[in-house]
Amino acid sequence: MKHNLKNIKICRVSTVPFFMVFQLKGQAEYLRDIGMQVVLVSSEGPEWSMINTGNGLDVEIINIPRQVDPWNDLIALIRLTKLFLKHRFDIVHSTTPKAGLLTALAAFIARVPIRIHTFTGQPWVTLKGFIRYASRMADRLIGALSTKCYADSHSQIHFLVKEGIFAPGKISIIGQGSLAGIDMERFNPGNWSLTDKQKLRRGLGIAESSKVIVFIGRISPDKGIAELISAFYKLVRLKYDVHLLLVGPQDQDCGGISSLDLSSTKQCLNIHCVGFTECPENYLSIADIYCLPSYREGLPHSVLEAAAMGLPTVATDIYGVTDAVVDGETGILVPPRDEHSLLVALKRLLDHSDESIKMGKAARTRCLRCFDSVQVNASTAEEYAKLLKLP
Repeated sequence: MKHNLKNIKICRVSTVPFFMVFQLKGQAEYLRDIGMQVVLVSSEGPEWSMINTGNGLDVEIINIPRQVDPWNDLIALIRLTKLFLKHRFDIVHSTTPKAGLLTALAAFIARVPIRIHTFTGQPWVTLKGFIRYASRMADRLIGALSTKCYADSHSQIHFLVKEGIFAPGKISIIGQGSLAGIDMERFNPGNWSLTDKQKLRRGLGIAESSKVIVFIGRISPDKGIAELISAFYKLVRLKYDVHLLLVGPQDQDCGGISSLDLSSTKQCLNIHCVGFTECPENYLSIADIYCLPSYREGLPHSVLEAAAMGLPTVATDIYGVTDAVVDGETGILVPPRDEHSLLVALKRLLDHSDESIKMGKAARTRCLRCFDSVQVNASTAEEYAKLLKLP
């Protein structure tokens, strides 16, 4: 660190604790360790048990609805404003859409000197009508009220400028992108022995000879889960010895409203609905391919985690994802909502193990070079110092 950020007070805000804990926890601890006074704010949830508070890192529970909820939105706005007035933060930094809007309003009212928002994807991409219009206007308002805005990927900046949300040069990126980077020591394939992997496979009923495809994230229609399951069924019918792991909570279990009926998957012994886990790296350690057929994303954290674990990715060719996957080098990109192209890409990697392994090695090398949390966290702290105009 070139600058001394000791005793600088910062508040990080997100809509749901799942996002806060699994993407920002490491960065919050880094900021605390360099002397900043850090307060994390999000809705209540069991994920908070994973945060060790004290010594400069604290948590404030303010329930922020993910969907439009005028009464509870107003309550959240009032509570955020009171919190900002009470603590007199030097910096307030939000992520996720609803938290971004309420934080921008509250921080502006409380006259927080540095008001930051990082865009990590736009839900309105898949919306229509008035809801799409209102969501776009909310993003514009966040930009107007913030002193600085960032995106977590270059392609997202291009998209936001093209859509007229920001003028060219009015939104930027820290480093190569990513909100907090990847802990390359934690997500290191060398941490698992052959015996460890065999034990994990036995626990799931997966033979050593079987190939494994894994998805990690919210189980939601907009993640392309329906297309993934349908393509997987076809792989099974084509006699591929392959298993599918769906790792993550149902969307409605982490503050969302969408649902996906997975009852039919119970009839297929090769599909494993694992649910929420605190250790996604365990499932990545036994996988051969990571798959994210999403309709919309920011820079997908799960793809970077898979890359760190040396896995190639099959994903959709959409903004955000194109920054995480180099098509033909670290994985394969396919059109969204295109089950046939998804199937072809999965077959290609299953049929050509040498190519798959080569892509996985390239993915880890690139992740180490561009998205290591050590450098991302240091770059973020330097950006704070720059905004504060520290000597």
